[in-house]
Amino acid sequence: MFRALFQTLTPLLLVAAAHAAPLYQQSKFTAGDAGWTVWSARPETRTKAYVDQRISRGEAGSLAIGGASNAAGHGGWEHTVPGIAPGAWYRFTAHYRADAVDAENWQVVARLDWRTAAGKRAGQPEYVARARRDGVWTRLTAEAPAPKDAAGVAVQLYLSNAPAGTVWWDDLTLERIADPGARPVRVASINLQPRGAKGPQESVGQFIDAIQKSVSGAVDLIVLPEGITVVGTGKTYAEVAETIPGPTTSRLGEVARARKAYIVAGIYEREGSTVYNTAVLLDRAGAVAGKYRKVYLPREEVERGLTPGSSYPVFATDFGKVGMMICYDVFFGDPARALATQGAEMILMPIWGGDETLAKARAIEN
Repeated sequence: MFRALFQTLTPLLLVAAAHAAPLYQQSKFTAGDAGWTVWSARPETRTKAYVDQRISRGEAGSLAIGGASNAAGHGGWEHTVPGIAPGAWYRFTAHYRADAVDAENWQVVARLDWRTAAGKRAGQPEYVARARRDGVWTRLTAEAPAPKDAAGVAVQLYLSNAPAGTVWWDDLTLERIADPGARPVRVASINLQPRGAKGPQESVGQFIDAIQKSVSGAVDLIVLPEGITVVGTGKTYAEVAETIPGPTTSRLGEVARARKAYIVAGIYEREGSTVYNTAVLLDRAGAVAGKYRKVYLPREEVERGLTPGSSYPVFATDFGKVGMMICYDVFFGDPARALATQGAEMILMPIWGGDETLAKARAIEN
């Protein structure tokens, strides 16, 4: 199942430009720029689209859209780019700056609307959803293949239902990239609850033994459960907490290095007087490649002195971009959404126990 799934993923990192010159690139805008038109579905939903010479990211001028005090407002700027090759891969990049927009993730819209030679829609529009903040600007990217009957693409930059808001668009690039090809990934997941361990060393040892006995052949990733340093020990979170890097990451690092595989595991991390429920990512060389501190703590963990994390980081591996969640995080929509909008292609979730349906829901949503 994992192999079939990952052969269909579009890579964010593992691509190379197929042509040196972009198909379209612009960072300077002036009133009356050829090719740019203003669009709305009907007059009643019109926004205020104009070129603003005061605000820009690169050269002078940006494409601005104001909400015009219209709660029904949806629309903005469009520009059609010809010369699209059916089936070829393209990367689109845009930068925007927003003011008084409550929900940028859906009210600030950039998309590629593929067109046939006759100007009709080809396939389905590609929404530009990978976001990265860069000062007051946000960089959006999307990578996708053109539909089989595409000959051009309409670049669409909109503001949606933000009556008091304004968005400025600048630094736009559309370029052809190499077909990324398939990326098969082999994943092993360990389901184990040790019993009778006298401490973290014995508990972790049982997980390492399970890897040696159960995971055969070459794998790219081994995922262990939540809290492997405490399960079965009878200890408190604080008693088993350790630094990262520390003794457990060192032991797991030896396994990762020997197996030439990434390993993800949930442990309890101490930083001064603070204790976190943390998922750690080890690379194929056994080094700590990243960590995530559980944001949503259930009542029991709060009562036992754990501190929540405050961010959802993503990490680059040699097979793609990954994020991590832990157990109770799956009950809430924002952790998976935050990881997806940063480009995570795979979410790795150490878990003690939970509702599998919620994990399916988070995958469907994103």
